[in-house]
Amino acid sequence: MFTGLIEAVGEVADVKPTASGYRLCVATALAESLEPGDSLAVNGVCLTATLVESGAVHTDIGPESARVTTLGGLKRGALVNLERPLRADSRLGGHFVQGHIDATGTLDDMRPEADCRWLTLAFPPPLAAYIVHKGSIAVDGISLTIARLAADRFDVQIIPFTWEHTNLKAMKLRDRVNLECDMLGKYVVRVAELMGFGARHASTH
Repeated sequence: MFTGLIEAVGEVADVKPTASGYRLCVATALAESLEPGDSLAVNGVCLTATLVESGAVHTDIGPESARVTTLGGLKRGALVNLERPLRADSRLGGHFVQGHIDATGTLDDMRPEADCRWLTLAFPPPLAAYIVHKGSIAVDGISLTIARLAADRFDVQIIPFTWEHTNLKAMKLRDRVNLECDMLGKYVVRVAELMGFGARHASTH
């Protein structure tokens, strides 16, 4: 379990294809606090550290993760958001993030306002029932609040601290991002479906 509060921005040192996916090496100071078997969220995807070296952590990306996330397209030098799992004795900022990506979205627009920036992100239709105005969403692992919502896109406002301490500052228009909807909303929609309401019906009540 994670919170969507990014601890560090790592740099992809290497990506190697394997028989079942990819092996990813990320350079980060967080490696000093990790051991093989530990979980680490990389751009919002929960991965397992398979090898830890001084200043770097290695993880394996399975075929399903490569298919439904952006990790399979990472290149050497790319910046990635990193977060270690939430400790039981920690304060809970952000929101509950599982590290299980629902879909990928696309950066559709980026515009400044004072010291902040607005991002417009397009999302696939199946996610519509789970995205709520003023609700939470994880974008590349970053806990953000949906400020404006349309049928197939939403806006989030990025404050300067988030801009400087995440990989958002390196993003360009049409870049893909990992999206994880608020888990509480997903449970609500599932219960409504079991009670005989379709996702479309549940999303409007």
